[in-house]
Amino acid sequence: MSTQRLIRPVTKQTGIASQPDGRKLYQQVAASVAEAIQRGDFSPGQRIPSERELADEYQVSRPTIREAMIALEVIGIVRSRHGSGIFVVDNPPLDTPMIGLDIGAFELTEARRLFEGEAAALAAVSITDEEIAALEVLIGDMERENEENVSGEHADREFHLAIARATRNSAVVDVVESLWDARTRSPLCQHMLERARSVGVVPRIDEHQTILAALRERNSKAARKAMRDHLARVIDGLLKATESDAFERARAEVEARRTDLARRVAI
Repeated sequence: MSTQRLIRPVTKQTGIASQPDGRKLYQQVAASVAEAIQRGDFSPGQRIPSERELADEYQVSRPTIREAMIALEVIGIVRSRHGSGIFVVDNPPLDTPMIGLDIGAFELTEARRLFEGEAAALAAVSITDEEIAALEVLIGDMERENEENVSGEHADREFHLAIARATRNSAVVDVVESLWDARTRSPLCQHMLERARSVGVVPRIDEHQTILAALRERNSKAARKAMRDHLARVIDGLLKATESDAFERARAEVEARRTDLARRVAI
């Protein structure tokens, strides 16, 4: 089935990004796909077009398409099949409430990279030896949580909040804390983070140690860079963890190995 039928209200020439709409791009995409499903363009159990096809048709980034698909999965319209793609559920709901899906993990982490990078730079000029020691303990707690597969990333959260508190600026603390709170308030964000954790994405100890080293040296420039680099890699990890096409590539690789093995056995 052509993707042109999927986005009847939006032509490929205009693209969804050019349409005047107060909603976020991923919400516009999610709503358009949901409407197509509800009007019968896609039947229950049918596979919808690939992420690449949808990104081209809507003229938005693949992460935007990914957030839209995960949003639809959260509210029960589609489901992901590992190695096969995204499919319409057997009984899709008649309405598409987007309440609570106001922020996704990509958008949230991008904001964290902006604010927490500057928070780290400011903290570097005022952090105390006692606060440095507390951050060292938190890295140890983080490592233990990773080993024990503790969900919630409690030590990771406290590490970042401790840096915000070291700025001696209550407004900075409030902003950083609110961004972390958004991780649990938004079902979309929480779903994306849980999916990432399920495939092994956990807080990187070495990256947090690099941040700590810059703070210990009271080097604002290095602290900013370390924090921004860390959160850029968090975004990259989320991209890889939620990459639906990765499942298809994995299946193709397994099938290729199976074919090669069968050929060898037949010799």
